[in-house]
Amino acid sequence: MINNKTRSRLQFLSRVVEKERDHLLVTDQRLFSQPFDIDRVKQMGTDVDLAERVEAFVGRFGRLQDTLGDKLLPTLFIALGERSGAFIDNLDRAEKLEFIDSADEWMGIRNLRNQMVHEYIEDPVILLSALQAGHNYVPNLEQTANNMLNEIRQRSRGID
Repeated sequence: MINNKTRSRLQFLSRVVEKERDHLLVTDQRLFSQPFDIDRVKQMGTDVDLAERVEAFVGRFGRLQDTLGDKLLPTLFIALGERSGAFIDNLDRAEKLEFIDSADEWMGIRNLRNQMVHEYIEDPVILLSALQAGHNYVPNLEQTANNMLNEIRQRSRGID
Protein backbone atom coordinates (compact mmCIF):
# COMPACT_ATOMS: atom_id res chain seq x y z
CA MET A 1 0.00 0.00 0.00
CA ILE A 2 1.34 3.42 -0.91
CA ASN A 3 0.93 6.57 1.11
CA ASN A 4 -1.41 9.38 0.08
CA LYS A 5 1.42 11.73 -0.86
CA THR A 6 2.87 9.23 -3.35
CA ARG A 7 -0.59 8.38 -4.68
CA SER A 8 -1.41 12.06 -5.26
CA ARG A 9 1.95 12.70 -6.89
CA LEU A 10 1.52 9.73 -9.21
CA GLN A 11 -1.97 10.82 -10.22
CA PHE A 12 -0.76 14.37 -10.87
CA LEU A 13 2.23 13.20 -12.91
CA SER A 14 0.02 10.85 -14.93
CA ARG A 15 -2.18 13.77 -15.95
CA VAL A 16 0.87 15.89 -16.79
CA VAL A 17 2.44 13.12 -18.90
CA GLU A 18 -0.78 12.60 -20.84
CA LYS A 19 -0.93 16.31 -21.70
CA GLU A 20 2.78 16.58 -22.50
CA ARG A 21 2.64 13.47 -24.71
CA ASP A 22 -0.39 14.74 -26.60
CA HIS A 23 1.09 18.23 -27.07
CA LEU A 24 4.40 16.80 -28.33
CA LEU A 25 2.60 14.58 -30.83
CA VAL A 26 0.64 17.53 -32.23
CA THR A 27 3.73 19.72 -32.47
CA ASP A 28 5.77 16.91 -34.03
CA GLN A 29 3.09 16.34 -36.66
CA ARG A 30 2.84 20.06 -37.44
CA LEU A 31 6.60 20.55 -37.68
CA PHE A 32 7.38 17.44 -39.70
CA SER A 33 4.22 17.33 -41.86
CA GLN A 34 6.46 18.27 -44.75
CA PRO A 35 10.11 17.30 -45.19
CA PHE A 36 12.31 19.16 -42.75
CA ASP A 37 15.51 19.95 -44.58
CA ILE A 38 18.35 22.46 -44.48
CA ASP A 39 16.30 25.01 -46.42
CA ARG A 40 13.58 24.97 -43.76
CA VAL A 41 16.19 25.36 -41.02
CA LYS A 42 17.58 28.43 -42.80
CA GLN A 43 14.02 29.73 -43.26
CA MET A 44 13.64 29.98 -39.47
CA GLY A 45 15.49 33.30 -39.52
CA THR A 46 12.65 34.95 -41.39
CA ASP A 47 9.68 32.65 -40.69
CA VAL A 48 8.56 33.42 -37.14
CA ASP A 49 5.84 30.73 -37.17
CA LEU A 50 8.34 28.07 -38.17
CA ALA A 51 10.82 29.24 -35.53
CA GLU A 52 8.07 29.10 -32.90
CA ARG A 53 7.10 25.56 -33.96
CA VAL A 54 10.73 24.47 -33.64
CA GLU A 55 10.94 26.11 -30.21
CA ALA A 56 7.70 24.39 -29.16
CA PHE A 57 8.99 21.03 -30.40
CA VAL A 58 12.28 21.37 -28.52
CA GLY A 59 10.53 22.49 -25.33
CA ARG A 60 7.87 19.80 -25.44
CA PHE A 61 10.37 17.08 -26.29
CA GLY A 62 12.56 18.14 -23.36
CA ARG A 63 9.67 18.45 -20.91
CA LEU A 64 8.22 15.02 -21.71
CA GLN A 65 11.62 13.35 -21.49
CA ASP A 66 12.29 15.09 -18.19
CA THR A 67 8.88 14.34 -16.70
CA LEU A 68 9.07 10.68 -17.67
CA GLY A 69 12.64 10.01 -16.63
CA ASP A 70 13.18 12.33 -13.68
CA LYS A 71 9.71 12.55 -12.16
CA LEU A 72 7.23 9.83 -13.15
CA LEU A 73 9.66 6.91 -13.22
CA PRO A 74 11.02 7.40 -9.68
CA THR A 75 7.50 7.99 -8.34
CA LEU A 76 6.23 4.90 -10.12
CA PHE A 77 9.07 2.86 -8.62
CA ILE A 78 8.11 4.03 -5.14
CA ALA A 79 4.46 3.15 -5.80
CA LEU A 80 5.51 -0.33 -6.97
CA GLY A 81 7.74 -0.90 -3.96
CA GLU A 82 10.88 -0.63 -6.08
CA ARG A 83 13.97 1.30 -5.15
CA SER A 84 14.57 4.56 -6.96
CA GLY A 85 18.22 5.43 -7.45
CA ALA A 86 20.56 7.20 -9.84
CA PHE A 87 19.13 8.00 -13.26
CA ILE A 88 21.07 5.28 -15.09
CA ASP A 89 20.11 2.70 -12.46
CA ASN A 90 16.47 3.71 -12.86
CA LEU A 91 16.77 3.29 -16.62
CA ASP A 92 18.26 -0.18 -16.24
CA ARG A 93 15.39 -1.16 -13.93
CA ALA A 94 12.83 0.44 -16.27
CA GLU A 95 14.24 -1.64 -19.13
CA LYS A 96 13.89 -4.82 -17.10
CA LEU A 97 10.29 -3.89 -16.25
CA GLU A 98 9.72 -3.13 -19.97
CA PHE A 99 8.74 0.49 -19.42
CA ILE A 100 11.48 1.43 -21.91
CA ASP A 101 13.02 -0.54 -24.76
CA SER A 102 16.63 0.32 -24.06
CA ALA A 103 18.48 2.17 -21.30
CA ASP A 104 21.20 3.07 -23.81
CA GLU A 105 18.69 4.57 -26.22
CA TRP A 106 17.14 6.55 -23.35
CA MET A 107 20.56 7.95 -22.48
CA GLY A 108 20.77 9.05 -26.12
CA ILE A 109 17.38 10.75 -25.79
CA ARG A 110 18.50 12.49 -22.60
CA ASN A 111 21.76 13.65 -24.20
CA LEU A 112 19.86 14.96 -27.23
CA ARG A 113 17.42 16.76 -24.94
CA ASN A 114 20.33 18.36 -23.11
CA GLN A 115 21.89 19.41 -26.41
CA MET A 116 18.68 20.90 -27.78
CA VAL A 117 17.57 22.59 -24.55
CA HIS A 118 20.84 23.91 -23.19
CA GLU A 119 22.71 24.85 -26.35
CA TYR A 120 21.60 27.25 -28.98
CA ILE A 121 22.64 25.44 -32.13
CA GLU A 122 23.94 27.97 -34.63
CA ASP A 123 25.13 25.55 -37.31
CA PRO A 124 22.08 24.74 -39.49
CA VAL A 125 23.38 21.24 -40.29
CA ILE A 126 23.80 20.39 -36.60
CA LEU A 127 20.39 21.87 -35.77
CA LEU A 128 18.78 19.87 -38.57
CA SER A 129 20.45 16.70 -37.33
CA ALA A 130 19.30 17.31 -33.75
CA LEU A 131 15.73 18.05 -34.81
CA GLN A 132 15.59 14.96 -37.03
CA ALA A 133 16.95 12.82 -34.19
CA GLY A 134 14.34 14.29 -31.85
CA HIS A 135 11.60 13.56 -34.38
CA ASN A 136 12.84 9.99 -34.68
CA TYR A 137 12.70 9.59 -30.88
CA VAL A 138 9.11 10.84 -30.53
CA PRO A 139 7.60 7.34 -30.98
CA ASN A 140 9.94 6.09 -28.24
CA LEU A 141 8.80 8.82 -25.84
CA GLU A 142 5.18 8.13 -26.72
CA GLN A 143 5.58 4.40 -26.13
CA THR A 144 7.40 4.95 -22.84
CA ALA A 145 4.64 7.28 -21.65
CA ASN A 146 2.01 4.75 -22.67
CA ASN A 147 3.87 1.89 -20.97
CA MET A 148 4.10 3.76 -17.68
CA LEU A 149 0.53 5.05 -17.83
CA ASN A 150 -0.73 1.54 -18.61
CA GLU A 151 1.18 0.16 -15.64
CA ILE A 152 -0.41 2.78 -13.42
CA ARG A 153 -3.88 1.97 -14.78
CA GLN A 154 -3.36 -1.79 -14.34
CA ARG A 155 -2.37 -1.30 -10.73
CA SER A 156 -4.89 1.43 -10.04
CA ARG A 157 -6.53 -0.56 -7.22
CA GLY A 158 -3.36 -0.24 -5.21
CA ILE A 159 -2.64 3.31 -6.33
CA ASP A 160 -6.05 5.04 -6.44
